[in-house]
Amino acid sequence: MSEEHSPLPKPLDPEHRPIFLGLKPGMTVIVRHDSLVGETQDKDWWMGLVLHCNGGARDPAIFTLFQIADVDTGVVRWVNADLVTHVLPKGLNGSRGSAA
Repeated sequence: MSEEHSPLPKPLDPEHRPIFLGLKPGMTVIVRHDSLVGETQDKDWWMGLVLHCNGGARDPAIFTLFQIADVDTGVVRWVNADLVTHVLPKGLNGSRGSAA
């Protein structure tokens, strides 16, 4: 009997690479709103600051769960990777440089 092995997955090109693979604490992101029970569905998205990145069970080096603080309300939520839609560039994320 012969065993068939599937070929190794090809590396993702940067155009098709999921956004969450490059997230790090300190980044500002846009998150698709996922209403919790009892919340009103009054918004489609929110902006937050990544506080912590948590690896998955299969590969802890690949982050799949993020602790993100809502920049408007301060509420900290655990967010699944697929809800992160955009990463804001450093100059637009509200971080302040040192004044000279």
